[in-house]
Amino acid sequence: MTRELVLDLLMEWEKTDAFSHHLIRQVLDKYDYLSGQEKSFMKRLAEGTLERQIELDYVINQFSSVPVKKMKPLIRNLIRMSVYQILYMDAVPDAAAVSEAVKLANKRKFTNLKGFVNGVLRNISKSKGNISYPDKEKDIKTYLSVKYSMPIWLVEHWIAGYGELQTEQLLEGLLQIRPVTVRVSKDLSKAELEQWLEEVKVTGAKVEEHPYLPNAFYLYDLEGIGNLPGYEEGYFVVQDVSSMLAVEAAGLKEGDKVIDLCAAPGGKTMYSAEKVGKTGWVESRDLTEFKVNQILDNVERMGLSQVGATVWDARVEDPTLQETADVVIADLPCSGLGVMGKKRDIKYRMSPESMDSLVQLQKDILKVAVKYVKPGGVLLYSTCTIHSKENQEMANWIVDNFDFQLEDMTPYLPMLPKMETAADGYLQLLPGVHETDGFFFARLRRKTL
Repeated sequence: MTRELVLDLLMEWEKTDAFSHHLIRQVLDKYDYLSGQEKSFMKRLAEGTLERQIELDYVINQFSSVPVKKMKPLIRNLIRMSVYQILYMDAVPDAAAVSEAVKLANKRKFTNLKGFVNGVLRNISKSKGNISYPDKEKDIKTYLSVKYSMPIWLVEHWIAGYGELQTEQLLEGLLQIRPVTVRVSKDLSKAELEQWLEEVKVTGAKVEEHPYLPNAFYLYDLEGIGNLPGYEEGYFVVQDVSSMLAVEAAGLKEGDKVIDLCAAPGGKTMYSAEKVGKTGWVESRDLTEFKVNQILDNVERMGLSQVGATVWDARVEDPTLQETADVVIADLPCSGLGVMGKKRDIKYRMSPESMDSLVQLQKDILKVAVKYVKPGGVLLYSTCTIHSKENQEMANWIVDNFDFQLEDMTPYLPMLPKMETAADGYLQLLPGVHETDGFFFARLRRKTL
């Protein structure tokens, strides 16, 4: 049953614009009665098949008389998920992956293609130690695209910006399975924190301190965040360290007023609220009622009274906020290429054209955001992507078009290694280089008259 559910999920993904993490969550919620082991198997198989799709298709095409693109959709996805099991799931015997695929082909009325499915998979199983890959020395772009299952236009973009060696580091980092990262409330005493850590370990989860921040922890082998001790009590919130570092770079202090645009689910809002204290205020905004409710739910759970949340289109100016903020956090909609370790199919949903439209959206929001910053105040611009047009070039666009200047961030980030550009006012975090998601942030000071 689990394999058939994954097959249906892959079919749904291929014919719609839905993102895989939403589809996977829907399936797991619908079949909540399945065991934890079955759910883990389904999640791993679905995510892995999508994440490695370019490589899987390259391998299949070596052993199939019919190119992957010309296969019937069900057979294509069935073979892909079976090859993923053969190549990457050591706990699954190859014979089981093959036989289950043949059974599914038969069950789904493709009896005439059982032999084809069986033959392709058996040949790959027998030859998996001798699969031919592109020659790295002769064509490094194709090699990197296939080995790391990354669209070649993105490989070319990153090689142009970072060179071949760092691009491969980045691609390796994006394929690493990233644990959940949580930020613990500063209101927990040392004794309470130690007790909470012990209670989490009792559930079977593994806990590891993050090397950059003392209030950040990696959590492995979870059954679900909401089931952990301390969740309802507001002991912690899910937030990647990259997002925490962006707030650190803003240099917030007690009593500051902060405006957080495009704020859902509220990680930066809540961390900002802790830093400005009871005498400060965080005005949190997002586009839909659903997103604002996400923020409010988290804020209430964390017991933060110094936060207001409002439904608002960030492209529309709110005159009541003009020049009122000590810090404006503009963590804007982006291509999301930095979080592919968690949203594995983003790379297939993006194109150069769609990224250009996002750049225009970011500019439309920034034209409004700059008006909210007090003279002498700070604009913290950030994205969860690795794309120069959305990042470094956007920071420069702000400087060129508004009364802002980039400002040295190193005093606010003493915990962070490899900060070559932080003194210039911006930083690109890279998986494989930094212990975070891919993330960009820039600190810009509004000039005073």
